[in-house]
Amino acid sequence: MNIWRPQQHIQVKALGLVWRNGLLLASEIYLDDGTVKGVRPLGGRLEFGETWRDALIREFSEELDVVVEVTGEPLILENIYTHQGVVGHEITFVSELIFPEDAYAGLDPIEYVEDNGQRCLARWYDVEQLDCGDVELYPNGLKAQLQARERSKFP
Repeated sequence: MNIWRPQQHIQVKALGLVWRNGLLLASEIYLDDGTVKGVRPLGGRLEFGETWRDALIREFSEELDVVVEVTGEPLILENIYTHQGVVGHEITFVSELIFPEDAYAGLDPIEYVEDNGQRCLARWYDVEQLDCGDVELYPNGLKAQLQARERSKFP
């Protein structure tokens, strides 16, 4: 297991919301002792000169070898957080994706490799069961935004 700490400058990230049967695909985030602290939608950092949409498409291609389509406008979240005593700061573009229906069908967990060689696990989660004690949904505030968006669909 790789131990990571937040970088000491603002990160700009793009994360994709992939849904299947009402469940969200999210990657596990670990504490140093190997326990799962929380989860976040898949995606990653923007490279210099890259749009958030292009970064999202690239990240899914690199990590899962799938072609996704970005739909709609993003939620934009500023996340100042602490991980293992170190403060991190990120601006995150979070957007719905069209994910190939047959990609990773029936697989849970899904193992993938980050560009730094770190092996990661993603699973399908019921968002309503996150942020209720044991496993948190990151970035901070995402669950509330998703719930507000869902409520606004039903006047």
